[in-house]
Amino acid sequence: MRYHTAVLHAGSNELEKHGATLPPIYQSSAFAQQSAESLAGIFENKAPGYCYTRVANPTVSAFENRITKLEGGMASVACASGMAALTTAFLNILQAGDEIITSASLYGGTIDLFRDLESFGIRTVFVENNDWDTIEGAINENTKLIFAETIGNPGLDVTDIKKLSELAHAHGLPLIVDNTTATSYLIRPLEWGADIVVNSSSKYINGNSSAISGILTDRGRFKWSKEKYPMLTDYVKFGPMAYICRMRATIFRNFGACLSPQNAYLNLLGVETLGLRMERQCENAYKLASWIEDNYPEIKVNYPGLESSPWNLIAKEQFTKGYGAIFTMRVGSKERAFALINALKLALKVSNIGDTKTLVIHPESTISLHSTPKQKEEAGVYEDLIRVSVGIEDLQDLMEDFQQAIEHIENTKGEE
Repeated sequence: MRYHTAVLHAGSNELEKHGATLPPIYQSSAFAQQSAESLAGIFENKAPGYCYTRVANPTVSAFENRITKLEGGMASVACASGMAALTTAFLNILQAGDEIITSASLYGGTIDLFRDLESFGIRTVFVENNDWDTIEGAINENTKLIFAETIGNPGLDVTDIKKLSELAHAHGLPLIVDNTTATSYLIRPLEWGADIVVNSSSKYINGNSSAISGILTDRGRFKWSKEKYPMLTDYVKFGPMAYICRMRATIFRNFGACLSPQNAYLNLLGVETLGLRMERQCENAYKLASWIEDNYPEIKVNYPGLESSPWNLIAKEQFTKGYGAIFTMRVGSKERAFALINALKLALKVSNIGDTKTLVIHPESTISLHSTPKQKEEAGVYEDLIRVSVGIEDLQDLMEDFQQAIEHIENTKGEE
């Protein structure tokens, strides 16, 4: 199926017995079976079925199936949040003494997660995105995975997924990619060589800030070694399903960060318009960023779709339908950043991204608050930086809103 068809029809659920056009919400914590033997078989992972929503739920399965098809993967696991999905993806194969190599340009919450993993004896090495010599030089016998964001948030650097995957695989390492800011509409990282893709589905997949959730999708092609990944010793016999089988049987089930049926349903509603929303939002972001850059040279605009972006060539190579719906502006000082944000009338002051409405935030004082000065610099976070997540509003209204806000801070500067 092509994309706009797939968001509506891919991964259909066999449980739709009554003709419902959307999967029903199975708002139940537990499911009865016909016999003790049937229930035992489900618990032993020897028979299909549902027993407890912490383990699996039909509505959640319908959402997982849809995302699996959209990302071009083999299987997905949906979690309570994007951070839960990342944590589950990492801890499924890591143990004390292991190391992660990651791009330094990351969402602040992910940087915080890597700091928390230190308590488990898991070390993270931060490197500049697409700096191949430094990445390769950081690999040692303890390295167990490489991680990056498709489009860094809020640095907006674009990862060369094909080249990074080739480097990772040359050293027998899996590549995990966070595709939240790009979504499967712009790129399928698994088709470019990534092994596992993670989405904070609270963002563009949901589309209207109505549900917290995250989901990871396994490509099913990485050759897991029980010597290098001893946590998978009992699961390598399942071949392509080793990673997901281990996750379902242990880390996901036992940590309990499951997605609620209600939120899975809200995501299924949202995903049906994902392609249409991304098409509009990417177009709005490109035109709004270009307009600000052309008309206000004192403002430094960063957007992968602009010729001025150092990531423009990689973006053009990897993305065929747009360059994302986020751009950033540097306006000279933290005070001016706050003043501009406060002067905007349509754009909401919200820490989320991917909403139908345009959202603005000052990352340095919010999502990157707990990062060190070095981490902020590496992630492209500065005191005068504003991140704009562009919505589906009429472009002319957005231009007028930003125009009056920019003129407001310019007039205020003149008065000073």
